[in-house]
Amino acid sequence: MTTTTQPQAPTTTAEPERIRKILVSKQDRPHRSGPVSASLTYGWRALLKIKHVPEQLFDVTIFPIMMTVMFTYIFGGALAGSVDQYVQWLIPGIFVQTLIMITMYTGLTLNKDISKGVFDRFRSLPTWRPAQLVGALLGDQVRYTLAGAIILIVGFVMGFRPDGGLLGVLAAFLMLLVFSFSVSWIWTVVSLAVRSEQAAMGISMFILMPLTFASNIFVNPTTMPSWLEAVVDVNPVSVVVTSVRELMSGIYDVGSMMTVLIYCVVLVAVFGPISMFIYNRKS
Repeated sequence: MTTTTQPQAPTTTAEPERIRKILVSKQDRPHRSGPVSASLTYGWRALLKIKHVPEQLFDVTIFPIMMTVMFTYIFGGALAGSVDQYVQWLIPGIFVQTLIMITMYTGLTLNKDISKGVFDRFRSLPTWRPAQLVGALLGDQVRYTLAGAIILIVGFVMGFRPDGGLLGVLAAFLMLLVFSFSVSWIWTVVSLAVRSEQAAMGISMFILMPLTFASNIFVNPTTMPSWLEAVVDVNPVSVVVTSVRELMSGIYDVGSMMTVLIYCVVLVAVFGPISMFIYNRKS
């Protein structure tokens, strides 16, 4: 018994495209997101993660208060003679230290997302590729802002009175947020280069500890040995702290601010491309 098969119509590569045009009209097709909208979308995702896991805010609420109170009342009398005098010196410095330390958690969050496979899905989407990293960093700006506001409120309660007034404080705050965003790219590289969250934290702390403690955050560098003073003076953290202190005192030194901005540009220009290189090739 013989069977006959019905001839099938030839298929072409244009058939799926023709069907798509029939199903979705041109005016109803969604526009492809641009770099800005894609980055903001991923930034909103970072904020939603905080909403559903509020425990993430522990490091930007309790940690700043603990650091400020502890260093002021334990070291104030020994380093400056009184707490009232030391708080004027410490608050701008601890303000910088807290935000820089918090940037480390950006890399840890990215490493956790990568280990769970979330970013494999993101990379398959037709969006601007760097938006996934830029959005995560932009979302963390909210955490930095919250931590900075807490530091300043605690400082005001403890007697900190900046001579630059509200304008000087806001200018210092804005500059520090830009610098924190730039520093975050370092931890992005670290989080992409290592395989575990613990390794990322260990490397981050290894870099952060000498940068923050071998600086002018807690004491005046003139009290240090000459060789150490030279190192502290060129430390990027010291440069930022000096500029923040000047702005909060009402001193608008263009040279100092430009130096900080140059540091920011260099950090993004160096670590941004490295982050994307590793990200595009990471399995």
